[in-house]
Amino acid sequence: QVQLVESGGGLVQTGGSLRLSCAASGGSFSDLGMGWFRQGPGLEREFVSSISWSGSSSYYADSVKGRFTISRDNAKNTVYLQMNSLKPEDTAVYYCAAEGAGWGFGQKESDWHYWGQGTQVTVSS
Repeated sequence: QVQLVESGGGLVQTGGSLRLSCAASGGSFSDLGMGWFRQGPGLEREFVSSISWSGSSSYYADSVKGRFTISRDNAKNTVYLQMNSLKPEDTAVYYCAAEGAGWGFGQKESDWHYWGQGTQVTVSS
């Protein structure tokens, strides 16, 4: 069973930056595709970004392309989400997710097998 723990959320002003981290345990991290989803107030959970097991392929929602960067460190069993040029509409609980196939390109919640508890990101205007 894979456990995921997110960190790095907080309050930031518009235009600011945050880096989220997700530490994985209980599985073979380098075999997992990793992703980030978010759920804003009153909204459905939505795909943000994902990365393949090797880090060679990454995917982004149109709303974050050019502003967010996903990366992973397989030696540290950790995936990161660097968020720049943050906007109030980025305010959400951000969830880390993992999937066992390793490709990391699924954008539906049902494509992902393991979930973290989430970390709150609030962007003030």
